[in-house]
Amino acid sequence: MNLGEPIESVEMSGNFSESENSFEPDQYELREALPYRFDLDRRHFFKILGCGVVTLFLADEVFGQESGSRSRGRNNQRPQDISAWLHIGEDGIVSVFTGKVEVGQNVRTSLTQAVAEELHVSVDSIRLTMADTALTPYDAGTFGSRSTPDMGSQLRMISALAREALVDLAVDHFKTGRGDLSAADGKIVRKDATESVSYADLARGRQLVRSATAVDLVPASRWKVAGTSVRKVNGRACVTGGHKYTSDLKLPGMLYGKVLRPPTFGASATSVDTAAANAIPGVTVVHDGMFIGVTAPNSQTATRALEAIHAEWTSQPQISSAELFEHLKKTARQGGGGFNLGSVETGLAEAEHKLEQTYTIAYIAHAPLEPRAALADWENGKLKVWTGTQRPFGVRSDLAKAFGISEENVRVIAPDTGSAYGGKHTGEAAIEAARLAKAVGKPVKLVWTREEEFTWAYFRPAGVIEIKSGVRKDGVITAWEFHNYNSGGSGIRTPYEIAHQKIESHSADSPLRQGSYRGLAATANHFARESHMDELASALKLDPFDFRMKNLREPRLRAVLEAAAKAFGWGKSTPAKDHGFGISLGAEKGSYLATCAEVFLDRDREAVKVTRAVVAFECGAVVNPDQLKNQIEGALMMGIGGALFEAIQFEKGKIKNPHFAKYRLPRFSDSPQIEVVLVNRTDLPSAGAGETPIVGIAPAISNAIFAASGVRLRSMPMAPQGLKI
Repeated sequence: MNLGEPIESVEMSGNFSESENSFEPDQYELREALPYRFDLDRRHFFKILGCGVVTLFLADEVFGQESGSRSRGRNNQRPQDISAWLHIGEDGIVSVFTGKVEVGQNVRTSLTQAVAEELHVSVDSIRLTMADTALTPYDAGTFGSRSTPDMGSQLRMISALAREALVDLAVDHFKTGRGDLSAADGKIVRKDATESVSYADLARGRQLVRSATAVDLVPASRWKVAGTSVRKVNGRACVTGGHKYTSDLKLPGMLYGKVLRPPTFGASATSVDTAAANAIPGVTVVHDGMFIGVTAPNSQTATRALEAIHAEWTSQPQISSAELFEHLKKTARQGGGGFNLGSVETGLAEAEHKLEQTYTIAYIAHAPLEPRAALADWENGKLKVWTGTQRPFGVRSDLAKAFGISEENVRVIAPDTGSAYGGKHTGEAAIEAARLAKAVGKPVKLVWTREEEFTWAYFRPAGVIEIKSGVRKDGVITAWEFHNYNSGGSGIRTPYEIAHQKIESHSADSPLRQGSYRGLAATANHFARESHMDELASALKLDPFDFRMKNLREPRLRAVLEAAAKAFGWGKSTPAKDHGFGISLGAEKGSYLATCAEVFLDRDREAVKVTRAVVAFECGAVVNPDQLKNQIEGALMMGIGGALFEAIQFEKGKIKNPHFAKYRLPRFSDSPQIEVVLVNRTDLPSAGAGETPIVGIAPAISNAIFAASGVRLRSMPMAPQGLKI
């Protein structure tokens, strides 16, 4: 792989979408004591963690995470090995292991709640080790809003099994029947409350292993820890600077690395002069084919050395932003994975009003607070890398392949990371740091600059969406034809009841590297669909809320739409001058939402301001209400950026706005008054909620702008240079 150039386009369509896992002394010492592989001999496990109760899991089916230390693919074969997930020690501490990664969504807290709920212990007694390929069971990655429905359920089951194992021990301890005992507050208690024994006392001196089988879980209606707003378990460390991100880490003798990048995408070096860089004291230049990098005692010297390298490059012709949408349509391929129902031609023939429109979506950047970073260390042919990634096991595989070594000799540790939003599936920084470290024989830390992050990371795919529809004058939609070019198929199906449909997603040749982004293509598809729904309602002079309800049967969608409209006061008042109200509806990844927005058009400043937003959200049983509201509010603000001003500009193979000074993100001044209405369904399993809340705000804004001005904006972003209306 040419590491001096961008890696080939990473297309992650589908259900892609994560805790303080290290660097606290007790956990770090544990991590260092255990071997690279986690398929441990049970006796060795007890030797390291001490006596106690160990809970194992043997999966029949493989979901986001598997038991064992190797990926076995998505099949239904029972894994051949088992790994420990939970250990109850003689001191009462509960050690839990999961391959999920914390990237700011606070899954460390919600997974801790899941364990505390089923094991009947306090949150403070639980130590969660996450995202370490030497310690945690294999995990495909943290994406697709799957941590709560998959890993939350899995850890609940593991914890419940451990609880039952402790009851079994207490049966022998008290010489009584199971019916006389119950678990509470880290103890097994006689039902007459005359005697109790702590988990720690039951675990003392024992080496009990229990394999996972079916077990009864606490129903959400009876949750005491889950379902409550438990505070972020490592929140103090995060806000006081105690938590160590990858970019904060140091090792003895560590050097700092930088990589020389081409001036444009696809450029190749024709000559390289490294003499001036080599002359700088402490600098080592690593030149291997097209890979050119430097190491130095500090980052400033590394930057100076990189600037001292003189290289000549040849570039290739590239299209610009202005040609993007025409290019995507021109290079589009036959649609795949589509949906057909009835006959669109028949539906159009039944319609009294027909509408055809095109909507476009620009590339946007993930813009994580923490750019890509990695610290690599080689020792005796084994590689250890700390890096911020959503796929530590995937990065382990990439490293093993890049250096021609077995995965058993590679260890990847992902500290709690400063956000990702789907942008850290790949391990470029890890490979670059490891390559430099191998060349110089010392640990190397490499941190991408903001400009590198904006240029060489992948982007949310741009897209063109075409919709053709037909509707009767009574408001019943009869035909729906929907084509997405390039941005993807997530959230592409309409939730409305339409007899005749044709829906297709078409791949195309992307001029920029693209990949997963929070919500994937669901944001684009919801923007186009919900804007088009408003256009149909306007053409028929129907209220947008009434029009949606008329074509909607799904009870969960109807519930959130009614909840949002009620909280917003939809239909109860008219907007003030230059104000407009908009509404949208959506469903994705098992969650349902409706969004109402009010905008103000400042015609003198040619600006639009979202002044108020109401979101009604339902994701089954709510695990942590405050945490969920934070997720929804954060996603809504992120969605405002993509809706109004975020867009990557490029020309002749260069990104033209690779800095925060030129790439417009939402600011505090852009924050509206936000109200979140949680529809808590304790009768339903919990779904993930990290991605879905972003999909509703853009169409609600678009519809509100139309209501205020009579002008329909069909491109995201809608006001990159202000709003000239």
